[in-house]
Amino acid sequence: MSFRDFFKRWQNFETEHELDDAIAPGSSVRRILLLIAVLMALLVIIGMYWSVSPSNWDVREKANEILSVNEQPMVIGATTTATLIGVMETLLDKRGGYLSNDKMPPGVWLDNMPNWEFGVLVQSRDLARAMRETFSRSQSQSREDSDLADAEPRLNFSNDSWLMPASETEYRDGIGYLYHYLNRLADPTEPTAQFYARADNLANWLAMVETRLGSMSQNLSASVGVKRFNTDLAGETAARQSTESGMELEIRTPWTKLDDVFYEAQGSSWALIQFLKAIEVDFADVLKKKNALVSLQQIIRELEGTQQVVWSPVILNGTGFGIMANHSLVMASYISRAHAAITDLRELLTRG
Repeated sequence: MSFRDFFKRWQNFETEHELDDAIAPGSSVRRILLLIAVLMALLVIIGMYWSVSPSNWDVREKANEILSVNEQPMVIGATTTATLIGVMETLLDKRGGYLSNDKMPPGVWLDNMPNWEFGVLVQSRDLARAMRETFSRSQSQSREDSDLADAEPRLNFSNDSWLMPASETEYRDGIGYLYHYLNRLADPTEPTAQFYARADNLANWLAMVETRLGSMSQNLSASVGVKRFNTDLAGETAARQSTESGMELEIRTPWTKLDDVFYEAQGSSWALIQFLKAIEVDFADVLKKKNALVSLQQIIRELEGTQQVVWSPVILNGTGFGIMANHSLVMASYISRAHAAITDLRELLTRG
């Protein structure tokens, strides 16, 4: 090889490497951008997977599953207690776990599922309170159950605490006390644990449910703005309120909160379906005596309508008779009918 040929090859070699050096930075940037795009797409897919709400389950099977561990018999109140345990465990162990206090993606970006979780939590807290104050007590001056007294405040712990202690830690402690109460309830040698399936006890809990559903229905209906006359003091001439308010009120949910209200109502309805199915088991004799079993079943059916799949990627907020759907009004329709049915059921239970 001549010196001229060697020099040309050396020039070609330097030119090729100069081009590689010039191209390499651009290639690195493209690879980094591609990696970020893939990660973002993966997080979006995981977020969509985590945002699928749990399905309904058999409350009797849940009670049998828990009691079969210690070979304990089925007793009054076991289905309701086991269902409360099951709902809280589902809240913590569903896809993605408990998301309301997440600080990392994709949980930190999600808001639909945390609102769904809060709706479930509100109904669970109400039932825990009813169990502590009425279901487990024979009369107003009787002693409250120690396990339920420890469980209720733990379920009422802040829903978005991330650390010291985390919300999940407090809720699992509350579940532990519910397990202990259920085991005592099914133990024939432990008469201090009781569950009284009486019409007045059931009516007291339904009063709380009725109030919750009424509030949810109003919040959902306010998606399009509701003008109503002020009836806060109607029906009693001596009634007074702290501060004066107008004769006509307008209630409107901000558009940024529409999906929050919708998914909270859906989560609350999901939990209530499970609880009412458990009530159907434990209060079967009371409901049959009052001829109210079919009324309870109709409430459950109305609430099951709230669990239909939302095919739209966003919660639509069309006008009442417009060409665009209004998902909030559809949800309010189901909840309003359930609310009216619960009012009728309470009247049936309070009749002699």
